[in-house]
Amino acid sequence: MKRLAGKVAIVTGGADGIGQAISAGMAREAAHVFVADIDDAKGAAVIAALKTAGGQAEYVHCDVSIEADMAGLIDQAMRTTGRLDVLVNNAAIAIGGMPVHEMTDEQWHRLIAVNLTSVFRGCKFALPHMIRQRAGSIINMASAQGHVGLDGWTAYAGAKGAVMAMTRQMAVEFGPHNVRVNSISPGTIDTPMNHKIVAELGDQVARAWIKMHPLGRIGLPAEVAEAAIYLASDAAGFTTGIDLRVDGGLTATPRFVPDLV
Repeated sequence: MKRLAGKVAIVTGGADGIGQAISAGMAREAAHVFVADIDDAKGAAVIAALKTAGGQAEYVHCDVSIEADMAGLIDQAMRTTGRLDVLVNNAAIAIGGMPVHEMTDEQWHRLIAVNLTSVFRGCKFALPHMIRQRAGSIINMASAQGHVGLDGWTAYAGAKGAVMAMTRQMAVEFGPHNVRVNSISPGTIDTPMNHKIVAELGDQVARAWIKMHPLGRIGLPAEVAEAAIYLASDAAGFTTGIDLRVDGGLTATPRFVPDLV
């Protein structure tokens, strides 16, 4: 039997990178997946591929930094299926590579809106339905960056650290309603977002990332997706309040950035 058969799942940022892998993995495991993103062309392509593979999937245009979009996303899933079993708050942007004192207020507020406030809003609109059902799994995407430091990424690390703190709090608060809340902290993953960072900062960044992971490579989106599928499934029925590190051992060792100049 498929691990997510009969479940309804929402994945924000679901048309690219880790989100796309989670969407595909959950559809493969027989969930009815609502793929939320701002890139309509990529969203349509993802949905077409999932349906061709026999999955149940729908695309919803959603800018997670806009409250009405987040409310509409949850509402559309409920109107279509009548329930919501899994919410993956995955959408994020990378703004960094600079000392915190050089970051503008505009950059700060944009990062917080997408990486943190969206998690609050997703949970805000999903929780009433999950509480009523007395069942649900919320998966918040954190980051290894929330555990260990790297020059130039203070704001990003702050947002991801806050996601983990919120996750623990909600796990305690909503556990009595049988709603589980967990987070995932990926290490460096082969995603378009990280490709953009390399394009901006140089190939030496990619070489440094490899050396920073004890497994000697960066991760694949599908490897993070497997963690999300587990946390969404009944196999994780007694798992809540954790941060699952899918990081190739990065946070198990002092964070060493080799001089590759």
